[in-house]
Amino acid sequence: MTTTSLEQPESLALEGLARLTYRAIRTLLRLAARLYFRLEVVGRENLPPVGGFILAPGGHRSILDTPMVSLAGPRVLRYMGAETYFNIPGFGWFLRAMGGFPVERSATDRTALRLAEWVLDNGEPLAVFPEGTRQEGPLIQPLKEGAAFMACRTGVPIVPVGVGGSQRALPKGRYLPKPRKVTMVIGRPIYPSSRPEGARVKRSEIRAVSDSLAEQLQELFDEAQIRAGV
Repeated sequence: MTTTSLEQPESLALEGLARLTYRAIRTLLRLAARLYFRLEVVGRENLPPVGGFILAPGGHRSILDTPMVSLAGPRVLRYMGAETYFNIPGFGWFLRAMGGFPVERSATDRTALRLAEWVLDNGEPLAVFPEGTRQEGPLIQPLKEGAAFMACRTGVPIVPVGVGGSQRALPKGRYLPKPRKVTMVIGRPIYPSSRPEGARVKRSEIRAVSDSLAEQLQELFDEAQIRAGV
């Protein structure tokens, strides 16, 4: 287990110049998204205004999804990323300024979970792509259970989001995006069942939350694709 992945909570906070940088880049990104991608966001009222929650985007088909998802609502989204990127001078600081925090690829799941739990317990939203890496096709692929497990463990809701049109704008293998419409449809939060403090998370509960998430993501992805003109 590495010490760099277990950094102190204070180092995960966005403060000073990092927060100013985030606001400036977010403003530019929002302007570019509206003008170039005609970004449409449906269902913002489903985002919790306070407290921690997991934003779970489905239909992960493009590297555009991460910056687009950051515009889903007004709050700062946190992301977990490979530690190697954060060690690059300048680029690592930029990633932190945009809400990212490092997790070493070789670290245990418990290490990543500890950081994610701190973010959620601190009342911040955490973005987790439940399909994992980018996928292909019109169907939501089998989900990783990390998002459902964290929701059940911390008691925070999962907010599903369907992302449509991003693959047409920037598919795999292309480096320059096309001016294609991108749409996000935000669904209603999925709340895990309450459990006694200290009790272990039941496998059946994780599966139930994951199944509900998969069903909603498919519906939201289909709607987002239609709205984007795919």
